[in-house]
Amino acid sequence: MNLSNLKPAEGSTHKEKRIGRGQGSGRGGTSTRGHKGAKSRSGYSRKIGFEGGQMPIQRRLPKFGFKNQFRVEYRPINLEVLQMLAEQAKVSTIDMETLVSAGFVSSHDKVKILAKGSVTTKLEVKAHAFSKKAEEAIVAAGGTVVKL
Repeated sequence: MNLSNLKPAEGSTHKEKRIGRGQGSGRGGTSTRGHKGAKSRSGYSRKIGFEGGQMPIQRRLPKFGFKNQFRVEYRPINLEVLQMLAEQAKVSTIDMETLVSAGFVSSHDKVKILAKGSVTTKLEVKAHAFSKKAEEAIVAAGGTVVKL
């Protein structure tokens, strides 16, 4: 096999419909567009959400809810992840650099430590936020908590 005898797979290609090439072609006249209406005209492009003149659903339904633009979104990290990281990387301090290098967060994320799992080693944990139970568990294991 070489470049001179490459062909597409059987049945994967088909001939393009040639529209508007005279009555004898079977696709002349209205060129498969039917009679009248917006879709038969040249230059027609349907607007997003257009429902044929009927009131579109996004205008029929009432608006509701509230999106707080000042909300701070945290990336959750559990205690079990900290314990695993401490054992694998053999570190006693877990900060943003450690979590970024391990691939758990990206450098611009804010991190919140949650209490799923347990910590048995003494760790110094630096993060943006902690749940109460996570903070208690880290301190109970002899570690310290530093809020960034």
